[in-house]
Amino acid sequence: MAYNRRGSDQQPPPRRSLLRTQTVGNLGETMMDSEVVPSSLVDIASILRVANEVEPSNPRVAYLCRFYAFEKAHNLDPTSSGRGVRQFKTALLQRLEREDKTTLVGRKNSDAREMQSFYQHYYAKYIKALQNAADKADRTRLTKAYQTAAVLFDVLKAVNLTESVDMADEIIEAHNKVAEKAEIYVPYNILPLDSESTNQAIMRYTEIEAAVKALRNTRGLPWSKDRKKKVDEDILDWLQAMFGFQKDNVSNQREHLILLLANVHIRQLPKPEQQTMLDDRALTEVMKKLFKNYKGWCKYLGRKSSLWLPSIQQDVQQRKLLYIGLYLLIWGEAANLRFMPECLCYIYHHKDQKTSQFFS
Repeated sequence: MAYNRRGSDQQPPPRRSLLRTQTVGNLGETMMDSEVVPSSLVDIASILRVANEVEPSNPRVAYLCRFYAFEKAHNLDPTSSGRGVRQFKTALLQRLEREDKTTLVGRKNSDAREMQSFYQHYYAKYIKALQNAADKADRTRLTKAYQTAAVLFDVLKAVNLTESVDMADEIIEAHNKVAEKAEIYVPYNILPLDSESTNQAIMRYTEIEAAVKALRNTRGLPWSKDRKKKVDEDILDWLQAMFGFQKDNVSNQREHLILLLANVHIRQLPKPEQQTMLDDRALTEVMKKLFKNYKGWCKYLGRKSSLWLPSIQQDVQQRKLLYIGLYLLIWGEAANLRFMPECLCYIYHHKDQKTSQFFS
């Protein structure tokens, strides 16, 4: 395969025939160890993290991970036109050239067999061991293990494709189990809100339980017929389905809202009779603080507020949570608009036509 580093058509080299790189200084080590990748290549950061993680136990697998990252970087930006991409790819290539020969010394089988053996070893030593642990409390390690296994499987697929090797059935079965659990064990900031998080200490606080329970009241909300039903759907899931908010924004604002409600709920005096039910006083206080600026904007412009509460008392709490959730999700996606309160109020005031009837 032709490869021209200095031209604009930078091509990924064959895995066993890397050309010599003319660079000044040892950039590869610093850049790969710090995992500082250009913004246009952010998707390969997780691959490089896995390479650094597995390098002490199997340098050849680490090399294959970095080679896979190089190929993916080339596919993302084949002309190296992004800021810092050419320097990054050149530094990574420099490291691959050095490691190709040194890692071959300790390799016992072909690259495909090496990857297959290591994947099975990793699955047995880390994932199965953590799953079978008595307490199952270390969610951080288990989440990280699922993410690492997912990357290793992608690298294994690429190597098998290069060497025309079929995937073993037991590996496919293991990967399917990892993929299933990876959808549940997702990264989080403070609150693990997945279906298997009920045993976590923080989720057993009554104020957290009350906020989560209130947010999961989706009774009467008009879902689309072709949607894919999720476990423990809540009001923010409905808002995402209606307006198309980004997944990570929804996750962040869900946690944000639950903590806001829980913090106010726990300070209410006198204490509510039902601790596991969200106190209406807490919800009203949070809503009042969030919409203070919006109501001031409406008053200044002589506009009628879009906030409207139903006459049926049992639906009032859900409607308040819908308003708060929608406002936080818009705020979360507004980027620099969050520094322009009038624009944020305008965007909120003119909600999408798809749900205008529901909110009116």
